[in-house]
Amino acid sequence: MTSKDEFFNPAKLSPRDKAAATDTTARAIVSAETAARDKKTEKLRALRLQQAAEAPPVATPAKKRRAAAK
Repeated sequence: MTSKDEFFNPAKLSPRDKAAATDTTARAIVSAETAARDKKTEKLRALRLQQAAEAPPVATPAKKRRAAAK
C-alpha cells in the first residue's frame, strides 16, 4: 500500500518558488507554440510560392481609351 508521503510533498514551497515554476512552465508552453506557428508559417509560405510559380501569368486587359470630349 502507498503511503501519504508519496503523494504529498511535506515541504511547503514558497510563493516565489511557485511563481518561478509557473513562469518556467508558461514560458516553455509559449515557446513551443511559437515554434509550431513559425514552422506552419514557413510551410504555408513555401506552398504559396510554389503555387504562384506554377500558375500561368494572368494577362491584364488593355485599358480602354476614353473618347475625346466634343
